Amino acid sequence: MGTETATRAVRLPDDMPGTAANFAPPAFILSFANRDDLADAVMRSGWRPIAARRADGAPARFLASGASIAVVDGRLDFPESIEAMRSLNGPAQTNHAALLALVPDAAAVTLEAAYDAGATHVLAPPFDQDVLGIHLRFAARHADRLAGSRLAAHAVEAPHDSWRWHPGAGYGGGTVIVAPGPNLASDTSPRAMLRRLDAPGRRAAIEALRRIRATGRPTAFAHDAADGRRLVHHLTIADGTDVVFGQIEELTSGPRAEPRGDALTGLADGTGARAWIAGRLADAAEPGCVVMIVGINRFDMLNAAFGRSVGDSLLQGVARRIERLAANDRAGQRMIARLASSEFLVGMAAPAGPDDARFLAGQIAESIARPFAAGEHVVTLGCRIGIAASAAGDRASADLLRRASAALAEAMAADGDAIRMLESAGEAVAERDARLEIDLRRALARDEIDILFQPQVDITSNAVTGVEALARWHHPVLGELGAATLFSVAERSDYLAALSGHVQRKALAMAAAWPELLAKLRLAVNVTAADMVRPDFAATLLAAADEAGFARSRLTVEVTESGLIEDLRAAAGLLAELRAGGVRVAIDDFGTGYSSLAYLKSLPLDYLKIDRRMSQDITGTTRDRVVVQSVIGMAKSLGLSVIAEGVETARQLELLAAQGCNSYQGFLCAPPLDMAALTRLVTRWQRR
Repeated sequence: MGTETATRAVRLPDDMPGTAANFAPPAFILSFANRDDLADAVMRSGWRPIAARRADGAPARFLASGASIAVVDGRLDFPESIEAMRSLNGPAQTNHAALLALVPDAAAVTLEAAYDAGATHVLAPPFDQDVLGIHLRFAARHADRLAGSRLAAHAVEAPHDSWRWHPGAGYGGGTVIVAPGPNLASDTSPRAMLRRLDAPGRRAAIEALRRIRATGRPTAFAHDAADGRRLVHHLTIADGTDVVFGQIEELTSGPRAEPRGDALTGLADGTGARAWIAGRLADAAEPGCVVMIVGINRFDMLNAAFGRSVGDSLLQGVARRIERLAANDRAGQRMIARLASSEFLVGMAAPAGPDDARFLAGQIAESIARPFAAGEHVVTLGCRIGIAASAAGDRASADLLRRASAALAEAMAADGDAIRMLESAGEAVAERDARLEIDLRRALARDEIDILFQPQVDITSNAVTGVEALARWHHPVLGELGAATLFSVAERSDYLAALSGHVQRKALAMAAAWPELLAKLRLAVNVTAADMVRPDFAATLLAAADEAGFARSRLTVEVTESGLIEDLRAAAGLLAELRAGGVRVAIDDFGTGYSSLAYLKSLPLDYLKIDRRMSQDITGTTRDRVVVQSVIGMAKSLGLSVIAEGVETARQLELLAAQGCNSYQGFLCAPPLDMAALTRLVTRWQRR
């Protein structure tokens, strides 16, 4: 379908009334070609659009939007929209959102692909403004049912243990209408309900009612029942009224009971997890908690490769490993749940804090990285973990879950840290940075800086031909910190040159000791701006390679554009000295700076490494694709080899290969690995 046809598929009536944007609910939109037209149509249907044109970072933007509907427009680039839907599926499930897919046609294979990728609703052309609006309302109703946030719409068919309060004078007045269940009698009155609560529960209930009447936003309160159970009341308010709706969630059915709603793993499900969080936030004695969301890397690909039965077995294995590490004997102190297809939640009640969560997250990541036996297969998994701690203003579980999901999206998007914590306060960040600057000066002596190696794959032969050395800081309190954090701290504390030299020497020593299987791989080390201004840097690095016993001919130095800006002539001389010594030279992260073309003209180079954002732009708009194609073509015409960073999908690799890209690195092959994991990977790839 051409662009013109796709644009005409949504017709906007001239007499459609505008929407008060500040009060309309948000809807997240991802459209590669018709973003503005679609956003306008969604706004005219009564939603406040948050629109994106690129899939890069879409999960994080969706989570930040606060939307309960995500619309993915696949009418022009359906394969790319399928990848986008897969990336949004986990966050949407975790946060009880609907995913509406606009597809190019109504063929069975198209609809099946969209639903398999996570769509909850599908709309095929031709359709007009009214039809789009109807599907948006269907999607919103679906999300509301999942979240239980519109009890007002179903008051006649209220579930067991729900109630609605028509306020009168004070918080004990008015009328309560009850749908009786095991926790409420049909003759319950407002005062009778409050009298049944203990003193902390009564205070929590009154505070929650004050909050919801003041703000209109959903909230909750929790209390202990006489028989020892923990009950949570989820409160919402009907639009345009003062009627408060309450639904009771039974958090525990006994001193050691835990809600279990996921049939595959036996863990609690998302509903149980939300109830637990709400209970901890509303706890009068010690409110608060910290939650982490564990996402399994590339699980869709594993399912496709090995089959659903193997995938189910792997999820059960992951659940058991998390349970063994995270279980706690004290009732109500921990929550372990499966939120989405390959996402798990671990909740830790106060007084546990962020440091406790980071430590446990590190243990979980290490445990999941150990091989799994699933039927006849031995499978190695990886994971990413997002962490968020409750803050003083949190009133609903959705607030905390959304922050944890955003942290997970950041971790998934990064090439470095497997664990991300979403910082909620600038002061906390500043305090952490100050502490890190002090700790870094002791880190080298304690050998806390380690090296991982990310494979680089030759596209033609599909063989691992080299690796890039990446630093990791094993901080004793904060856990594993990636190279970006490490070098940022070093730059602030004027320790950059010392750190860079340490990393280069350690990488060379480790590579020199590799087993025979890895003995032909090239090693790429990063060169910083601080290195570039040292007059003896070239001689020092060459001497370090000789001292380690690593062949200069197998060494590549990668220098970022930021390291070249100060003095291009001096940089050219330094790189020429390295090349004369037998070392190859690459520009790293090409495409992020403003003077990239000058570098290609002036510097003695062997490789050009295009930035991960450019690698991912190859599947973007036509304009994005032309820019990437031009950069690759220009490099090839200058006799430079091209390495693409951050390649994550087969589609990206296919298009990069078609343009003449020589090698790639990224999660499509593997994340950064230690020597043992790198050896296993190369062994497997040699058998292909």
